[in-house]
Amino acid sequence: MSPAYGPCMPPSSPVPYGSWPTPVTSALVVRAAARLGEVAVDAGSPGHPDVWWSESRPGEGGRSALVRRSADGTVTDVLPPPWNARTRVHEYGGAAWAVAGGTLWFTHFDDQRLYRLSPGDDGPVAVTPEPELPAGVRYADLTPTADGSLLAVRETHAASGAAADVVNEVVRLAPDGTAEVLVSGPDFVSDPRPGPGGELAWLQWDHPAMPWDAAQLVVRAADGTDTVVAGGAGESAVQPTWDADGALWFCCDRTDVWALWRWRPGGEAELVLDTGTEIAGPQWVFGARRFALLPGGRVVAAAGGDGGDRLVVLGPDGSTSEVRLPGWTALRYLTAAGDGVVCAAGSPAREPVVLRADLTGRAHVLRPARDLGLDPAWFSVPEDVTFPTEERGTGIAEAHAVVYPPTNPEVSAPEGDRPPLVVMVHGGPTSAHARGLDLEIQYFTSRGFCVAHVDYRGSTGHGRRYRDALQGRWGVVDLDDVVACARYLADAGRVDPARMAIRGGSAGGYTTLAALTLRPGVFTAGASHFGVADLGALAADTHKFESRYLDGLVAPWPAGAEVYAQRSPITRVSALDTPLAVFQGAEDRVVPPEQAEVLVAALRERGVPHAYLLFEGEQHGFRRAENIRAALDGELSFYAQVWGFDLPAEEGIAPIEVVR
Repeated sequence: MSPAYGPCMPPSSPVPYGSWPTPVTSALVVRAAARLGEVAVDAGSPGHPDVWWSESRPGEGGRSALVRRSADGTVTDVLPPPWNARTRVHEYGGAAWAVAGGTLWFTHFDDQRLYRLSPGDDGPVAVTPEPELPAGVRYADLTPTADGSLLAVRETHAASGAAADVVNEVVRLAPDGTAEVLVSGPDFVSDPRPGPGGELAWLQWDHPAMPWDAAQLVVRAADGTDTVVAGGAGESAVQPTWDADGALWFCCDRTDVWALWRWRPGGEAELVLDTGTEIAGPQWVFGARRFALLPGGRVVAAAGGDGGDRLVVLGPDGSTSEVRLPGWTALRYLTAAGDGVVCAAGSPAREPVVLRADLTGRAHVLRPARDLGLDPAWFSVPEDVTFPTEERGTGIAEAHAVVYPPTNPEVSAPEGDRPPLVVMVHGGPTSAHARGLDLEIQYFTSRGFCVAHVDYRGSTGHGRRYRDALQGRWGVVDLDDVVACARYLADAGRVDPARMAIRGGSAGGYTTLAALTLRPGVFTAGASHFGVADLGALAADTHKFESRYLDGLVAPWPAGAEVYAQRSPITRVSALDTPLAVFQGAEDRVVPPEQAEVLVAALRERGVPHAYLLFEGEQHGFRRAENIRAALDGELSFYAQVWGFDLPAEEGIAPIEVVR
């Protein structure tokens, strides 16, 4: 640890907020910062419960590497560069790989073909043919079966390239790549899971619903009869999981929160565990797991709530108990491992690790986080805040945020000064703030910023009623809530009302831009990362998964074109007089760069101070280390220039060009 950044240095003379020197640099944010993905236990290897996980590595061009920890503790990179286990199904991907009995199946990002790697092979072997079209055929949600075949979601793109011509199906792939279509017809399918008696379970939904709106759980019996177990209009099912006794477990939000349900053939679905808080989350990507079935009829689930996740254990007699894992508050990808679980775990003070835990609360780290070389005193401790907001016919007049106060153990601010505020807006918009350590947040708080991450109405984690409050109101209640949060903190004397910024990516970028154009006069700066500027353009030209998303959030398209125009920042650019930084990927299919360029042209024409960085090779979200750094440092430099504070000279941050 550098002496300059030890835990007990006495405070120096006061330093203005925003100018605080910090070891949390953009280089630290991306240095070896492999983003932990899915975790799996190879239960198909008797006596050898190898643990596998994926890592997205910015330092390697953002590729998704696969890592195996053998029973003897040996850790091995299974796929060397340039192999990249990542799928583009739904554009967001997930579940691009699966392992059973030591054999790995995976989708390679560059060509979206399926490959197999068996013990003793010299390298991956292609299972599916080369694509005939640029978009071709994609595979996700891979599930190996006992007979050596593979269940998968197959997404086929036509020569037209139109979203309407994309076909999603459940297929069974033989070892030689021969495909048998099992489910076809619904607009979307996911989670193909074979049952112990020859059954098949899967999820399906149709436009204009999203999976969290109305995903149905369907079971096909061995005789070919299909039964809708749960889901449909007004409720959503997720994560079907078969037990060895023939029972099917899943989560459903019929009671408002995603709770745990069970179904047996010939019966009705029954609620078995409702913690009052969400167990599951929105199905943006394939393969999410928030509960696991253990031996002896026990079930363990990760339940959210204030303060983060905890494990809830359901016994075979219906009794429940709670297991706290000290220091771990963000749990993902729960997988059964003997009498315990393996999962990805994080906290506000620690980056994600792969963790093995038993049901007494004892835990063992299998894949440690990187050593940041920082004392925990550098990390801002989050506070849950609930604040009043406009009701707007939703029946809900309050919203939620997680607030991170400025934190730096080595400096203090001038007496009477108040910190600048950065309101962060999550993407989605059907998403929520994650509670693990986010070095981008600490990048700002350790410099003297207060950060508020707003879970506006429409966010997940607070039940279906809260989530549905955004239906028909995107661009209205989310703006109410980000504005109300900023004013709430300013009125409480916690932040400087003259230095309040809003920033977000994707859907969060839309709320950022809309807040500046439709609610001017509150924020004095903004930063849009691949944000939506034109709702109509997004509705008319995006990928299949989200092509009808806005029908629910805004209005049916194109019948509701007038509503889209009213809520689109690009049509209200005459009201935009707030300095704005724009960051965009050149190959983004979710939010095409044309939207950013139209917005920037309007800013230039009006003479509004702005900055624009376009990153070649990036898609929806930045994965390359150099681009992540450029966007983060560029945003900080932008705030420094428009608010008039100095950056620490020792960091050597190159000023971003601000066009005035």
